[in-house]
Amino acid sequence: METMNKTTVNGFRTEDIFGTLNAIQENPEIAKFKFRARNKWVTAGHNRATISDFYGGCQEDTTRDKAWVLDNGEPPILLGTNEGPNPVEYLLSALSGCMTTTMALHAAARGIEVESIESRFEGDIDVQGFLGLNDKVRNGYQQIRVSFDIRGNLTDEQKQELILFTKNSPVYDVVTNGTQVLVGLAE
Repeated sequence: METMNKTTVNGFRTEDIFGTLNAIQENPEIAKFKFRARNKWVTAGHNRATISDFYGGCQEDTTRDKAWVLDNGEPPILLGTNEGPNPVEYLLSALSGCMTTTMALHAAARGIEVESIESRFEGDIDVQGFLGLNDKVRNGYQQIRVSFDIRGNLTDEQKQELILFTKNSPVYDVVTNGTQVLVGLAE
């Protein structure tokens, strides 16, 4: 990739982007991360996740002063009282954030300036699977539809290029390719 003359593109400092890429090329161990979340059931469909620490760049991260607290809930039709978004809504949020950031970062690395990116994510779930009422119905999303509104001094070809960058998103990869999840009891 060609180094850009501009200091900042899409909010990213290009010198930081290329510094990170160069460091990882010199030492691939820097690229290995372990993200963590903890969760505690509160009552009914309400549970609370906390996110604070992670491992990355060959060390435990110490930059976060406090944990983020995310309440998961369910709407009344799914036997909750709207304590927070439900987990599948958080998944859509994670997917939207990751795909958008991936797009903006890859655009910045290539010197493509974007004025704004807005998106809509919608997924279809049939809860018969989750409730154990029909073993032919998948428990999770059957389909997720994504549409982006990308603004800036961009050609249609550049916008299509930006859309392709979203497939580099780690959350997109998890959703589209699946990830092995090992489940057991705490020791």
